[in-house]
Amino acid sequence: MKLRTPESMDECLYFTNRSIGEGHILAWVYRKQCPKCKKAQMGKPVEKGKVKTRAKEYTCPSCGFTEEKNEHEESLTLEAQYTCPSCGKEGESTTEYKRKNYQGVPSYLIVCEHCGEKIPITKKLKKIKKK
Repeated sequence: MKLRTPESMDECLYFTNRSIGEGHILAWVYRKQCPKCKKAQMGKPVEKGKVKTRAKEYTCPSCGFTEEKNEHEESLTLEAQYTCPSCGKEGESTTEYKRKNYQGVPSYLIVCEHCGEKIPITKKLKKIKKK
């Protein structure tokens, strides 16, 4: 399964490119197409020419269809290309776009297809707690 990397940030709802220990990860979430009109991609509402950053809903720019933030984000998938920090092999994976607690830190979890190791994508500047 070959994943298509985004060509522009306008296609993405979430994007990160970072190194994790000995490994590296490139992860993104594509914007969802409007379920009603299927013409445009859903996004946060635009008011007075500016995107409303803390909006609680996503809207379609062409037909005006709105969807709750939680409902919308549960239907999305996170795609990632990575180099595993434990086995050093490259791989691709998809997971649900939902943060889970991993060693006390909310993070998206990617599972290595070669060794089965969990690779966390934490918020920036969050450190995983040592045992």
